[in-house]
Amino acid sequence: MVCKIADNIFSPLGFTTEENYQHVRQGCSGVRRHEGWRGLPYPFAASLFDWNRVQLVDGFTPFESIVIRSVEGALAQTDVDAASPSVLFVLSTTKGNVDLLEAPSPASAMQRLPLGAAAQVVASYFGNPNMPVVVSNACISGLNAQIVAMRALQCGSYDTVVVAGADVLSRFIVSGFGSFKALAAEPCRPFDIERFGLNLGEAAATIIYRRAEAGSWHAVRGAIRNDAHHVSNPSPKGEGCYRALRYVMQGQSAGDIAFVGTHGTSTLYNDEMESAAIDRAGLLAVPANSLKGYYGHTMGAAGVLETVLSMRALDDGIVLGTKGFATMGVSHPLNVSASHQTTDKRAFVKLLSGFGGCNAAMLFKKGGVA
Repeated sequence: MVCKIADNIFSPLGFTTEENYQHVRQGCSGVRRHEGWRGLPYPFAASLFDWNRVQLVDGFTPFESIVIRSVEGALAQTDVDAASPSVLFVLSTTKGNVDLLEAPSPASAMQRLPLGAAAQVVASYFGNPNMPVVVSNACISGLNAQIVAMRALQCGSYDTVVVAGADVLSRFIVSGFGSFKALAAEPCRPFDIERFGLNLGEAAATIIYRRAEAGSWHAVRGAIRNDAHHVSNPSPKGEGCYRALRYVMQGQSAGDIAFVGTHGTSTLYNDEMESAAIDRAGLLAVPANSLKGYYGHTMGAAGVLETVLSMRALDDGIVLGTKGFATMGVSHPLNVSASHQTTDKRAFVKLLSGFGGCNAAMLFKKGGVA
């Protein structure tokens, strides 16, 4: 089995998984309205670090620093020797050190602009001798990276895989989403009739997997499906999302699933597409939630952060509420609640979707045998 042995969430809501979980349970959100941010001419809502509170690593960029801090937090819970050749590092990010383009930087820093270079810098910090793997597949990167980790462990290439996902915001990123008219100036409202766009977020999150006979959580199955519908718009029928769901639900009953952790970005088309895919997969009655109201869309970190937080909540028998939701606003009425709910089930499905028609799904179970 591929089992989780440690994790960490490093975000504006806290620097450990437990801090993040307790703040979310209390209904806290890192999302705030920002005006005039880095000279941008329009307001937007996002969850941003207070960089005065972040202990940067000397000689490393803000992006690299939050990855390192998150990985350190996870490794501290284990006996893993990060410098062992049996350990692989996988980095999930969409833009890495892209903020280096916004201010004069020394040539040595600019050499870390390529994603592979940034990943190598992080792996080298921990003394790891292997070439790290970079996964940059739009918004599904965080789940895609975990699927890469599963495959590396299942084929016996490594004993342990450290999966870290992270992104920090830049003018380039914010203006890119702004060009799609996808940004909301107020906190987002996933699946709500009055949803008006997404929020962005900064974060790093780490999950460490190992081949083991048993563990508190294990990754059962993952799927990536691209329906190639459009460069930016999702398939109205949720074709790729549905196919990913169908694969991971093989041999599983909807009645065994505690919840579906959706992408739930709060855009008009994403939320509608996900509702169609979930309906087609026979999961409409299963509780569904979105965590974007607490963190915004953390891009390369999203799949890792939301998986870790979902695991921690289910450890307590809780389905986290969808912050910002009030009235159903999609044509396939999902089982969404703004309030936290209780459950005695021990499995959940995580979904992500992204530009270019990419979709990913993973099934996770607590304890037992896969």
